[in-house]
Amino acid sequence: MAATIGTEARRLTGWSIAISLLIILAGILAIGLPVLAGIAVNLVVAWLLLFCGVAHLVFGWHLRGAGGAIWQFLLGVLYIVIGVYLLMHPVAGLVTLTLALAIYLFIEGVLELILAFQTQTGRGWLLLDGIVTLVLAILIWRTWPSSTEWVLGTLVGISMIFSGMSRLMLSLAARHVAAKLA
Repeated sequence: MAATIGTEARRLTGWSIAISLLIILAGILAIGLPVLAGIAVNLVVAWLLLFCGVAHLVFGWHLRGAGGAIWQFLLGVLYIVIGVYLLMHPVAGLVTLTLALAIYLFIEGVLELILAFQTQTGRGWLLLDGIVTLVLAILIWRTWPSSTEWVLGTLVGISMIFSGMSRLMLSLAARHVAAKLA
């Protein structure tokens, strides 16, 4: 039984290592092409807002008799309007998304730090990831909005590299543990 668990764990960590390396590569590409990466992030967010808007409209349609239907319709319209705006004006959308990224990275950094103090395996890497992510959040906030065109892609790339590295180190540690089970 232990050999089966160890073999399965090694297979899964192999996938995790491959995904970690892809995250690192994507981070390098984002740093190399920061404006393109920023616009790509903007477009992904725009499409997600459109899909969420449609989902709210559909949900509102199914709540026709309930009191929350109007709020679902209003939220759906709001999501769709913002999504369409971001699709029509991707560069202008970068200003808002840059600030939103600062907020997101701040929350991610805090959660990474909390996770680092709650786990034993890979604590140092999670702590490093949390600190770097918090520093990136502060850098974005301090340079916003003057550096909007390059900051989104560059800082997302840096965050992806550090996240990929921390995940890679966790995967290698898990693989080491799995080797002992096999």
